[in-house]
Amino acid sequence: MQSTDIVILSNGPGEVVTWVRPVVKCLRQAFGSEQNQLRISVLLSPCPHSTGKEAAIALSYRQVDRVLPASEFFAFLLWGKTPDNWQWHKQGMVVFLGGDQFYTVAISKRLRYSSLIYAEWDARWYRFVNYFAAMNQKVIEAVPKSYQHKFTLVGDLMADTALEVKNQSGKLDPGIAKIGLLVGSKPAKLAQGVPLCLAIAQKIQQQKPQAEFIIPVAPTLDLSDLGNYANLQHNPLISSLGNVEGKLITSADEDITYLVTSGGTKIELITQFPAYETLVSCQLCLTTVGANTAELASLGIPMIVLLPTQQLDAMRSWDGIPGIMANLPGVGTFFAKLINWLVLKQGRLFAWPNIWAGREIVPELIGRLKPETVAELVLDYLAHPNKLENMQVNLVAVRGKSGAAQQIADIIKQEITTKIN
Repeated sequence: MQSTDIVILSNGPGEVVTWVRPVVKCLRQAFGSEQNQLRISVLLSPCPHSTGKEAAIALSYRQVDRVLPASEFFAFLLWGKTPDNWQWHKQGMVVFLGGDQFYTVAISKRLRYSSLIYAEWDARWYRFVNYFAAMNQKVIEAVPKSYQHKFTLVGDLMADTALEVKNQSGKLDPGIAKIGLLVGSKPAKLAQGVPLCLAIAQKIQQQKPQAEFIIPVAPTLDLSDLGNYANLQHNPLISSLGNVEGKLITSADEDITYLVTSGGTKIELITQFPAYETLVSCQLCLTTVGANTAELASLGIPMIVLLPTQQLDAMRSWDGIPGIMANLPGVGTFFAKLINWLVLKQGRLFAWPNIWAGREIVPELIGRLKPETVAELVLDYLAHPNKLENMQVNLVAVRGKSGAAQQIADIIKQEITTKIN
């Protein structure tokens, strides 16, 4: 085998941990005795969820030879420049594991390498990309039939991580009701998510004193900023979302920070990212819409999806023209409210597992949500574990199967071996 470059494109902390890590491990194993001829480079593109530690994390993987940080990405994309003047072998492959799929097209053309995209939710640029590894069959069905020969159904990369985490964590303790509160990471979602979830947690604990609560904190969010969303002086929406405030309290002996509600309910703040090892110990999670629902589905964790409309302009992450309009300076708030009102009237599904299933397999609560109503639903699920088990079965059924990392490695090996021969 001649010397070969594998160029992995990625971006956020979640992708680097749950996609890149298993794939590079399987790549080295797949090439066996020839792996010394394989050079693996990770190129990180800018990401709004970045912690600034992604390059160091990727470089800590012994399977990775070199890493280009996000700050240097566009210099390479536009002019092919790297700080250390990287050289490239004649043979190679560009592999998309996070970011913008267009970068795969641009960089593979620059390096004259073949290309592969891991398509989790959708596949783009299929005219210009050589191979696609699809998470599920719906990704393939959305592509014109003339291009479907480029696709291989590999399953869910997150499922590999979920399986590893669950094997390490063991079984749930049925005597403990642990509930995860995924309150969001952007200001508009946090302004509603934090006070609503605090009020719900307090209502639940009034009926179930032994219940425990956690909030996985987004890596881009400071604890002090999170605390401000639980303070009426900083967040006037609290009064319309249950009127429950919270204070940050750090336990000196445990070195744990809690958000403690005005009624005394303690919610542990989890700063480890990703917080999968803690999340899999939860019987149920309350979550905002977004990528959180896909991650929980991959972990097989039952969830209730909350979409409060007390602040109708909270959702601004639409694709295409609606997303551009909702984020325009000055008039963006008006367009966001109008777009969200129209979308809500359509009765569409918002949670990724529901979208994949084409039906509501996890509850989506939409409207001017009341904490006591949500708390009653949570208590009903906890009182009827068979309902949670049924939800978990449905989540496992709609997510992609495990083993995706190995199949991606096999596709890459086959492509490189075929070119040599």
